[in-house]
Amino acid sequence: MITPASIPLSLYIHLPWCTRKCPYCDFNSHEGFSSDLQQPYTEALLADLSSQQDWMSARAIQSIFIGGGTPSLFEGEWIARLLEGIGQRVTIAGDAEITLESNPGSAEAKRFVDYKAGGITRLSIGVQTFHDPLLQSLGRIHSGDDARRALDMVTHAGFDRWNIDLMHGLPGQTADMAEADLADAIALSAGHISWYQLTIERNTRFWSTPPSLPDEETQEMIQEAGETTLSHAGFNQYEVSAYCVGGEESLHNLNYWQFGDYIGIGAGAHGKVTLPSGLIQRTQRTRSPFDYLSQAQAEGFAPPPQAAITAEALPAEFAMNALRLKSGVPLSDFSERTGLPVDALMTAAAEATAKGWLSDPSNGRFAASALGYRFLDSVVGTFV
Repeated sequence: MITPASIPLSLYIHLPWCTRKCPYCDFNSHEGFSSDLQQPYTEALLADLSSQQDWMSARAIQSIFIGGGTPSLFEGEWIARLLEGIGQRVTIAGDAEITLESNPGSAEAKRFVDYKAGGITRLSIGVQTFHDPLLQSLGRIHSGDDARRALDMVTHAGFDRWNIDLMHGLPGQTADMAEADLADAIALSAGHISWYQLTIERNTRFWSTPPSLPDEETQEMIQEAGETTLSHAGFNQYEVSAYCVGGEESLHNLNYWQFGDYIGIGAGAHGKVTLPSGLIQRTQRTRSPFDYLSQAQAEGFAPPPQAAITAEALPAEFAMNALRLKSGVPLSDFSERTGLPVDALMTAAAEATAKGWLSDPSNGRFAASALGYRFLDSVVGTFV
């Protein structure tokens, strides 16, 4: 039987507006932001949270992540009001990590100071690249110098924890350009870099009009050289696209990968919640910001629609998250967070184990082997 109180609980908050929609982005983001939206949307978020309080079983929130969209379009006053309202409704752990995503194109020194004063403890800065022609090809509204200034503002605002988001495999990018991006990021980092390859997703402009990307040989060269550069700088890969020096892991993202619970509030926000009955359910709000606000202002929120994760699907759901971590997770987490015996996971893992894609489970951990980590999509596919 699962004990929900033993499962870490996080809160994800979605602010869905951007100044301009990037051609590669398949996230729930929308143009048309106005400062007049800040008050009604903040009030809607708090009403959304209140509608889900019964699912929390009096658990404390261990981390909060404010994502988007571009959350830094919201002024510090409204982020502070939001966090204050959350604290009035639920318990936030004293050492909770509270992260806000920021776009260098919307960065302001005073705003960063206000975010910190309002309770934000970590920033995630969407740099993507420091090369202006590549930024233009990605539809970004900032320049490389804007990104450098934004990171300088973060330091002067008093933050000591922040993440730099960086992409590679970009249209027109050479291996030398990718290497230069990493060198800049390392120099400006607080010890955490998310470094991931551009992928062309459905429902994006790049899907309908694909750009010319570096060839496979160049992509491999970038990946190998980049991993070496990060390692030599003291950054260890702890997840597929996350690298950090000791102790700088993203605690919020770790909770996802360790199959923890999280409440999702905001337009299009997803959640995963374990109920006292042992049922594990996923939730999602409507994606449209207009519909979300209309619902909040008209009849108010009922709990969001729920879909139970079946016992048959749990091994695959668990593996899809846990195996992203290079060191895996304790094998005991499977039973504690699904309510199923470990045998259910190991039976599903038989094919991957036979191919040498998983580490020896006798060490008490569920993790991909060095070989399996190179073919992680195939490893996870054996659980489906």
